[in-house]
Amino acid sequence: MLHILLVEDNSADVMLVREAIRRSTVKADVLIAYDGEQALRILDELQFAPDCILLDLNVPKFDGLTLLERYRDRFGAPVIVLTGSENPEDRRRAFELGVEDYVVKPVGFDSFLARVQELLERFTNQKAADQSAG
Repeated sequence: MLHILLVEDNSADVMLVREAIRRSTVKADVLIAYDGEQALRILDELQFAPDCILLDLNVPKFDGLTLLERYRDRFGAPVIVLTGSENPEDRRRAFELGVEDYVVKPVGFDSFLARVQELLERFTNQKAADQSAG
């Protein structure tokens, strides 16, 4: 089972991620943080690091880039930016701060579901490979 922290303030996008998980073959437990402060609280309270963090850049209190700049060492998990921002500077900065991938949210429902499912399968395969190696 994957353990995912989704940092997303848009309830429609939260619902889409949950629907993508439901439709996929991947089993995942998703914790939701609706702002940067809540994300930090969740990370502090967890007994384990999540397998991945899906991070929107445009969340309240601490935006995604600020979270990455200030708290990257606390994440302990690969971070995928899942955002509406097509700004090349945001993309460049996110990669400088160590994100694994930068995904601009597709506009269409089916495209969004397919992209999230692809990410989930990638992390499931990565987790299985890490467990085999360790």
